Amino acid sequence: MCTKIPQALIGPRIWPRNSHNLPFLHVDSYVSPGMNGGELELRFYSLMVVGGGVITDWSEIPMELLLRIVSLLDDRTVVVASAVCGGWRDAIRWGLTRISFSWCKNNMNNLVLSLVPKFRNLRVLILRQDKPQLVDNVVETIANSCHDLEDLDLSKSFKLSDRSLYALAHGCQKIMKLNISGCSSLSDNALAYLSSCCRKLKILNLCGCVKAASDKALKAIAYNCSQLQSLNLGWCEEVGDAGVMSLAYGCPDLRALDLCGCLLITDESVIALANNCLHLRTLGLYYCQNITDRAIYALAHSRVKNKHQMWGGVKTEDEEGLGLMSLNISQCTALTPPAVQALCDSFPALHTCPGRHSLIISGCLNLTSVHCACAFQAHRAVNALTHHAY
Repeated sequence: MCTKIPQALIGPRIWPRNSHNLPFLHVDSYVSPGMNGGELELRFYSLMVVGGGVITDWSEIPMELLLRIVSLLDDRTVVVASAVCGGWRDAIRWGLTRISFSWCKNNMNNLVLSLVPKFRNLRVLILRQDKPQLVDNVVETIANSCHDLEDLDLSKSFKLSDRSLYALAHGCQKIMKLNISGCSSLSDNALAYLSSCCRKLKILNLCGCVKAASDKALKAIAYNCSQLQSLNLGWCEEVGDAGVMSLAYGCPDLRALDLCGCLLITDESVIALANNCLHLRTLGLYYCQNITDRAIYALAHSRVKNKHQMWGGVKTEDEEGLGLMSLNISQCTALTPPAVQALCDSFPALHTCPGRHSLIISGCLNLTSVHCACAFQAHRAVNALTHHAY
Protein backbone atom coordinates (compact mmCIF):
# COMPACT_ATOMS: atom_id res chain seq x y z
CA MET A 1 0.00 0.00 0.00
CA CYS A 2 1.11 3.55 -0.71
CA THR A 3 1.68 5.81 2.24
CA LYS A 4 -1.24 8.22 2.61
CA ILE A 5 -0.49 11.94 2.39
CA PRO A 6 -2.75 14.53 4.04
CA GLN A 7 -5.17 15.89 1.46
CA ALA A 8 -4.66 19.45 2.71
CA LEU A 9 -1.00 19.15 1.90
CA ILE A 10 -1.26 17.81 -1.63
CA GLY A 11 -4.63 19.14 -2.80
CA PRO A 12 -6.94 17.12 -5.05
CA ARG A 13 -5.59 13.85 -6.44
CA ILE A 14 -3.98 14.26 -9.83
CA TRP A 15 -2.93 10.72 -10.76
CA PRO A 16 -3.04 10.22 -14.52
CA ARG A 17 -5.60 7.94 -16.02
CA ASN A 18 -4.52 4.29 -16.40
CA SER A 19 -2.03 4.87 -13.60
CA HIS A 20 -2.46 1.34 -12.26
CA ASN A 21 0.43 0.30 -14.57
CA LEU A 22 2.88 2.86 -13.21
CA PRO A 23 5.79 1.80 -11.04
CA PHE A 24 5.44 4.78 -8.68
CA LEU A 25 2.09 3.62 -7.32
CA HIS A 26 3.66 0.76 -5.39
CA VAL A 27 6.38 2.81 -3.78
CA ASP A 28 7.35 0.18 -1.23
CA SER A 29 9.11 -1.78 -4.02
CA TYR A 30 10.97 1.14 -5.52
CA VAL A 31 11.93 3.59 -2.80
CA SER A 32 15.52 4.70 -2.81
CA PRO A 33 17.67 4.24 0.31
CA GLY A 34 16.88 6.97 2.83
CA MET A 35 13.55 7.89 1.25
CA ASN A 36 10.31 6.54 2.74
CA GLY A 37 7.17 5.90 0.76
CA GLY A 38 5.48 9.13 1.83
CA GLU A 39 8.40 11.25 0.71
CA LEU A 40 8.53 9.55 -2.69
CA GLU A 41 4.79 9.85 -3.24
CA LEU A 42 4.86 13.49 -2.18
CA ARG A 43 7.67 14.14 -4.64
CA PHE A 44 5.66 12.49 -7.37
CA TYR A 45 2.57 14.58 -6.60
CA SER A 46 4.62 17.77 -6.78
CA LEU A 47 6.11 16.72 -10.10
CA MET A 48 2.68 16.11 -11.61
CA VAL A 49 1.63 19.76 -11.21
CA VAL A 50 2.78 21.63 -14.30
CA GLY A 51 2.29 25.36 -14.89
CA GLY A 52 -0.55 25.64 -12.39
CA GLY A 53 -2.59 22.88 -14.09
CA VAL A 54 -2.63 19.14 -13.70
CA ILE A 55 -1.62 16.20 -15.86
CA THR A 56 -4.31 13.62 -16.45
CA ASP A 57 -2.46 11.12 -18.66
CA TRP A 58 1.12 9.94 -19.08
CA SER A 59 1.07 11.08 -22.71
CA GLU A 60 0.75 14.66 -21.45
CA ILE A 61 3.94 14.58 -19.39
CA PRO A 62 6.67 16.65 -21.06
CA MET A 63 9.84 14.77 -21.99
CA GLU A 64 11.83 17.13 -19.75
CA LEU A 65 9.82 16.00 -16.73
CA LEU A 66 10.22 12.31 -17.59
CA LEU A 67 13.98 12.83 -17.98
CA ARG A 68 14.07 14.47 -14.56
CA ILE A 69 12.22 11.54 -13.01
CA VAL A 70 14.58 9.07 -14.72
CA SER A 71 17.54 10.88 -13.16
CA LEU A 72 16.11 10.13 -9.69
CA LEU A 73 15.66 6.39 -10.25
CA ASP A 74 18.00 3.67 -9.06
CA ASP A 75 19.28 1.15 -11.61
CA ARG A 76 16.76 -1.58 -10.83
CA THR A 77 13.84 0.82 -11.14
CA VAL A 78 15.14 2.06 -14.49
CA VAL A 79 14.89 -1.51 -15.78
CA VAL A 80 11.27 -1.75 -14.55
CA ALA A 81 10.32 1.69 -15.88
CA SER A 82 11.72 0.88 -19.33
CA ALA A 83 8.89 -1.63 -19.76
CA VAL A 84 6.02 0.64 -18.64
CA CYS A 85 5.07 2.49 -21.80
CA GLY A 86 6.43 4.24 -24.87
CA GLY A 87 6.94 7.53 -23.03
CA TRP A 88 9.09 5.96 -20.37
CA ARG A 89 11.05 3.97 -22.97
CA ASP A 90 11.78 7.13 -24.95
CA ALA A 91 12.80 9.06 -21.85
CA ILE A 92 15.17 6.31 -20.77
CA ARG A 93 16.47 5.77 -24.27
CA TRP A 94 17.45 9.41 -24.70
CA GLY A 95 18.05 10.49 -21.12
CA LEU A 96 19.88 7.59 -19.49
CA THR A 97 23.64 8.11 -19.52
CA ARG A 98 24.75 5.81 -16.69
CA ILE A 99 23.66 2.40 -15.47
CA SER A 100 25.07 -0.48 -13.46
CA PHE A 101 24.03 -4.11 -13.78
CA SER A 102 26.34 -5.28 -11.01
CA TRP A 103 23.32 -6.00 -8.83
CA CYS A 104 22.26 -8.73 -11.25
CA LYS A 105 23.63 -11.99 -9.83
CA ASN A 106 22.12 -14.24 -12.51
CA ASN A 107 21.22 -13.87 -16.17
CA MET A 108 23.24 -10.67 -16.64
CA ASN A 109 23.90 -11.64 -20.25
CA ASN A 110 20.21 -11.78 -21.18
CA LEU A 111 19.45 -8.56 -19.31
CA VAL A 112 22.23 -6.62 -21.03
CA LEU A 113 21.38 -8.05 -24.45
CA SER A 114 17.73 -7.01 -24.12
CA LEU A 115 18.26 -3.53 -22.66
CA VAL A 116 21.57 -2.02 -23.72
CA PRO A 117 20.62 -1.67 -27.43
CA LYS A 118 17.84 0.66 -26.24
CA PHE A 119 20.21 2.81 -24.16
CA ARG A 120 22.16 4.34 -27.00
CA ASN A 121 23.27 7.46 -25.10
CA LEU A 122 25.09 5.59 -22.35
CA ARG A 123 28.35 7.14 -21.19
CA VAL A 124 28.97 4.90 -18.16
CA LEU A 125 28.26 1.16 -18.00
CA ILE A 126 29.20 -0.91 -14.94
CA LEU A 127 29.18 -4.70 -15.39
CA ARG A 128 31.30 -5.74 -12.41
CA GLN A 129 30.55 -9.31 -11.34
CA ASP A 130 30.98 -11.46 -8.26
CA LYS A 131 30.99 -14.55 -10.42
CA PRO A 132 31.86 -14.57 -14.13
CA GLN A 133 28.83 -14.28 -16.39
CA LEU A 134 29.58 -12.03 -19.36
CA VAL A 135 30.41 -13.59 -22.71
CA ASP A 136 31.84 -12.07 -25.88
CA ASN A 137 28.60 -11.55 -27.80
CA VAL A 138 27.32 -9.30 -24.98
CA VAL A 139 30.37 -7.02 -25.28
CA GLU A 140 29.97 -7.05 -29.06
CA THR A 141 26.36 -5.88 -28.63
CA ILE A 142 27.55 -3.09 -26.33
CA ALA A 143 30.16 -2.01 -28.87
CA ASN A 144 27.60 -2.01 -31.68
CA SER A 145 25.06 0.01 -29.69
CA CYS A 146 26.88 2.41 -27.36
CA HIS A 147 29.29 4.39 -29.52
CA ASP A 148 29.50 7.27 -27.02
CA LEU A 149 30.56 5.07 -24.12
CA GLU A 150 33.31 6.70 -22.02
CA ASP A 151 33.50 4.48 -18.92
CA LEU A 152 33.20 0.68 -19.02
CA ASP A 153 33.76 -1.76 -16.15
CA LEU A 154 34.15 -5.42 -17.19
CA SER A 155 36.14 -6.52 -14.17
CA LYS A 156 36.18 -10.23 -13.28
CA SER A 157 34.85 -11.19 -16.70
CA PHE A 158 36.95 -14.34 -16.90
CA LYS A 159 34.99 -15.70 -19.86
CA LEU A 160 35.84 -12.87 -22.24
CA SER A 161 38.29 -13.43 -25.10
CA ASP A 162 40.06 -11.16 -27.58
CA ARG A 163 36.80 -10.85 -29.52
CA SER A 164 35.58 -8.42 -26.87
CA LEU A 165 38.61 -6.13 -27.11
CA TYR A 166 38.48 -6.06 -30.91
CA ALA A 167 34.76 -5.19 -30.75
CA LEU A 168 35.42 -2.35 -28.29
CA ALA A 169 38.26 -1.09 -30.47
CA HIS A 170 35.88 -0.69 -33.41
CA GLY A 171 32.71 0.42 -31.62
CA CYS A 172 33.75 2.40 -28.52
CA GLN A 173 36.57 4.66 -29.62
CA LYS A 174 35.53 7.48 -27.24
CA ILE A 175 36.22 5.37 -24.18
CA MET A 176 38.36 7.07 -21.53
CA LYS A 177 38.07 4.69 -18.58
CA LEU A 178 38.29 0.91 -18.96
CA ASN A 179 38.44 -1.72 -16.23
CA ILE A 180 39.26 -5.23 -17.45
CA SER A 181 40.97 -6.36 -14.26
CA GLY A 182 40.90 -10.11 -13.83
CA CYS A 183 40.19 -10.77 -17.51
CA SER A 184 42.99 -13.31 -17.67
CA SER A 185 42.22 -14.74 -21.12
CA LEU A 186 42.90 -11.55 -23.08
CA SER A 187 46.11 -11.34 -25.15
CA ASP A 188 48.66 -8.58 -25.56
CA ASN A 189 47.97 -8.42 -29.30
CA ALA A 190 44.32 -7.55 -28.67
CA LEU A 191 45.24 -4.99 -26.01
CA ALA A 192 47.78 -3.35 -28.33
CA TYR A 193 45.14 -3.16 -31.05
CA LEU A 194 42.62 -1.62 -28.64
CA SER A 195 45.12 1.10 -27.74
CA SER A 196 45.57 1.99 -31.41
CA CYS A 197 41.84 2.71 -31.75
CA CYS A 198 40.93 4.03 -28.28
CA ARG A 199 43.47 6.83 -28.04
CA LYS A 200 41.48 8.85 -25.48
CA LEU A 201 42.13 6.34 -22.70
CA LYS A 202 42.97 8.06 -19.41
CA ILE A 203 42.28 5.35 -16.83
CA LEU A 204 43.08 1.69 -17.48
CA ASN A 205 42.90 -1.18 -15.00
CA LEU A 206 44.79 -4.30 -16.11
CA CYS A 207 45.28 -5.86 -12.68
CA GLY A 208 45.63 -9.61 -13.08
CA CYS A 209 45.63 -9.49 -16.90
CA VAL A 210 48.66 -11.75 -16.96
CA LYS A 211 48.59 -12.44 -20.70
CA ALA A 212 47.51 -9.03 -21.96
CA ALA A 213 49.87 -6.84 -19.92
CA SER A 214 53.24 -7.44 -21.53
CA ASP A 215 56.05 -5.11 -22.51
CA LYS A 216 54.79 -5.30 -26.09
CA ALA A 217 51.32 -4.10 -25.08
CA LEU A 218 52.70 -1.37 -22.82
CA LYS A 219 54.85 -0.02 -25.65
CA ALA A 220 51.72 0.20 -27.81
CA ILE A 221 49.80 1.95 -25.02
CA ALA A 222 52.65 4.41 -24.52
CA TYR A 223 52.73 5.18 -28.25
CA ASN A 224 48.96 5.51 -28.73
CA CYS A 225 47.56 6.77 -25.41
CA SER A 226 49.60 9.83 -24.46
CA GLN A 227 46.73 11.15 -22.28
CA LEU A 228 46.90 8.17 -19.91
CA GLN A 229 46.74 9.25 -16.26
CA SER A 230 46.12 6.08 -14.27
CA LEU A 231 47.27 2.52 -14.93
CA ASN A 232 46.95 -0.56 -12.73
CA LEU A 233 49.39 -3.36 -13.61
CA GLY A 234 49.10 -5.21 -10.32
CA TRP A 235 50.34 -8.81 -10.48
CA CYS A 236 51.10 -8.64 -14.19
CA GLU A 237 54.23 -10.74 -13.89
CA GLU A 238 55.37 -10.36 -17.50
CA VAL A 239 55.81 -6.60 -17.18
CA GLY A 240 59.45 -5.51 -17.21
CA ASP A 241 61.59 -2.42 -17.47
CA ALA A 242 61.10 -2.06 -21.23
CA GLY A 243 57.34 -1.64 -20.86
CA VAL A 244 57.40 0.65 -17.84
CA MET A 245 60.12 2.86 -19.31
CA SER A 246 58.05 3.21 -22.49
CA LEU A 247 55.14 4.40 -20.36
CA ALA A 248 57.37 6.91 -18.60
CA TYR A 249 58.46 8.41 -21.92
CA GLY A 250 55.13 8.16 -23.76
CA CYS A 251 52.66 9.08 -20.98
CA PRO A 252 54.12 12.14 -19.21
CA ASP A 253 50.77 12.98 -17.57
CA LEU A 254 50.72 9.72 -15.61
CA ARG A 255 49.33 10.37 -12.10
CA ALA A 256 48.87 6.87 -10.66
CA LEU A 257 50.75 3.66 -11.45
CA ASP A 258 50.36 0.35 -9.63
CA LEU A 259 53.25 -2.07 -10.22
CA CYS A 260 52.53 -4.27 -7.22
CA GLY A 261 53.79 -7.78 -7.84
CA CYS A 262 55.63 -6.89 -11.04
CA LEU A 263 58.67 -8.88 -10.04
CA LEU A 264 60.81 -8.13 -13.09
CA ILE A 265 61.08 -4.37 -12.79
CA THR A 266 64.26 -2.77 -11.47
CA ASP A 267 65.53 0.67 -10.53
CA GLU A 268 65.57 1.66 -14.21
CA SER A 269 61.77 1.76 -14.33
CA VAL A 270 61.43 3.94 -11.23
CA ILE A 271 64.20 6.29 -12.37
CA ALA A 272 62.47 6.77 -15.74
CA LEU A 273 59.20 7.54 -13.95
CA ALA A 274 60.91 10.00 -11.60
CA ASN A 275 62.56 11.86 -14.48
CA ASN A 276 59.62 12.01 -16.89
CA CYS A 277 56.29 11.72 -15.05
CA LEU A 278 56.31 14.97 -13.11
CA HIS A 279 52.62 14.67 -12.17
CA LEU A 280 53.03 11.25 -10.53
CA ARG A 281 51.10 11.18 -7.24
CA THR A 282 50.56 7.48 -6.49
CA LEU A 283 53.05 4.65 -7.03
CA GLY A 284 52.68 1.02 -5.97
CA LEU A 285 55.86 -1.07 -5.72
CA TYR A 286 54.68 -3.79 -3.37
CA TYR A 287 56.90 -6.88 -3.60
CA CYS A 288 59.14 -5.33 -6.26
CA GLN A 289 62.21 -6.74 -4.58
CA ASN A 290 64.67 -5.61 -7.25
CA ILE A 291 64.14 -1.99 -6.22
CA THR A 292 67.10 -0.47 -4.35
CA ASP A 293 68.04 2.84 -2.77
CA ARG A 294 69.07 4.16 -6.18
CA ALA A 295 65.42 4.29 -7.29
CA ILE A 296 64.28 5.89 -4.03
CA TYR A 297 66.91 8.65 -4.23
CA ALA A 298 65.82 9.32 -7.84
CA LEU A 299 62.25 9.84 -6.62
CA ALA A 300 63.45 12.11 -3.82
CA HIS A 301 65.51 14.23 -6.21
CA SER A 302 62.57 14.52 -8.64
CA ARG A 303 60.97 16.91 -6.13
CA VAL A 304 63.48 19.60 -7.02
CA LYS A 305 63.05 18.90 -10.73
CA ASN A 306 59.27 19.19 -10.35
CA LYS A 307 59.53 22.62 -8.80
CA HIS A 308 61.84 24.07 -11.43
CA GLN A 309 60.43 22.47 -14.58
CA MET A 310 56.71 22.69 -13.80
CA TRP A 311 56.42 26.00 -12.04
CA GLY A 312 59.65 27.86 -12.78
CA GLY A 313 60.30 28.12 -9.07
CA VAL A 314 56.88 29.71 -8.35
CA LYS A 315 54.58 27.73 -6.04
CA THR A 316 51.12 27.44 -7.52
CA GLU A 317 49.80 24.88 -5.08
CA ASP A 318 50.46 23.97 -1.48
CA GLU A 319 53.60 22.03 -0.58
CA GLU A 320 51.80 18.75 0.17
CA GLY A 321 49.95 18.86 -3.13
CA LEU A 322 53.12 18.73 -5.21
CA GLY A 323 54.73 15.36 -5.89
CA LEU A 324 54.20 11.89 -4.47
CA MET A 325 51.25 11.56 -2.11
CA SER A 326 51.04 7.76 -1.84
CA LEU A 327 53.79 5.13 -2.09
CA ASN A 328 53.68 1.41 -1.34
CA ILE A 329 57.13 -0.15 -0.85
CA SER A 330 56.01 -3.06 1.30
CA GLN A 331 58.28 -6.11 1.02
CA CYS A 332 60.94 -4.09 -0.82
CA THR A 333 63.50 -5.51 1.54
CA ALA A 334 66.62 -4.08 -0.16
CA LEU A 335 65.78 -0.50 0.86
CA THR A 336 67.59 1.27 3.70
CA PRO A 337 66.36 3.88 6.20
CA PRO A 338 68.51 6.81 4.90
CA ALA A 339 67.07 6.54 1.38
CA VAL A 340 63.45 6.24 2.50
CA GLN A 341 63.90 9.03 5.04
CA ALA A 342 65.25 11.27 2.28
CA LEU A 343 62.11 10.49 0.29
CA CYS A 344 59.90 11.39 3.27
CA ASP A 345 61.78 14.63 3.74
CA SER A 346 61.28 15.52 0.07
CA PHE A 347 57.54 14.76 -0.01
CA PRO A 348 55.67 15.99 3.10
CA ALA A 349 52.48 14.30 1.86
CA LEU A 350 54.03 10.88 2.54
CA HIS A 351 52.96 9.87 6.03
CA THR A 352 53.96 7.02 8.32
CA CYS A 353 51.92 8.29 11.26
CA PRO A 354 48.79 6.41 12.44
CA GLY A 355 45.66 7.16 10.46
CA ARG A 356 47.48 8.74 7.53
CA HIS A 357 49.51 5.85 6.16
CA SER A 358 50.32 7.07 2.67
CA LEU A 359 53.84 5.59 2.86
CA ILE A 360 53.30 1.86 3.29
CA ILE A 361 56.38 -0.03 4.49
CA SER A 362 54.92 -3.21 5.98
CA GLY A 363 57.28 -6.15 5.84
CA CYS A 364 60.35 -3.89 5.88
CA LEU A 365 61.50 -4.30 9.47
CA ASN A 366 64.66 -2.31 8.84
CA LEU A 367 62.58 0.79 7.96
CA THR A 368 60.81 1.18 11.29
CA SER A 369 63.00 4.19 12.14
CA VAL A 370 61.65 6.17 9.17
CA HIS A 371 59.25 8.95 10.20
CA CYS A 372 57.21 11.48 8.29
CA ALA A 373 57.17 15.24 8.85
CA CYS A 374 54.41 14.90 11.45
CA ALA A 375 56.76 13.13 13.85
CA PHE A 376 59.32 15.93 13.63
CA GLN A 377 56.63 18.58 14.07
CA ALA A 378 55.34 16.80 17.18
CA HIS A 379 58.88 16.51 18.53
CA ARG A 380 59.47 20.24 18.02
CA ALA A 381 56.17 21.04 19.74
CA VAL A 382 57.11 18.93 22.76
CA ASN A 383 60.52 20.60 22.97
CA ALA A 384 58.93 24.05 22.76
CA LEU A 385 56.51 23.25 25.58
CA THR A 386 59.32 21.84 27.72
CA HIS A 387 61.48 24.92 27.13
CA HIS A 388 58.54 27.20 27.96
CA ALA A 389 57.92 25.31 31.21
CA TYR A 390 61.48 25.94 32.30
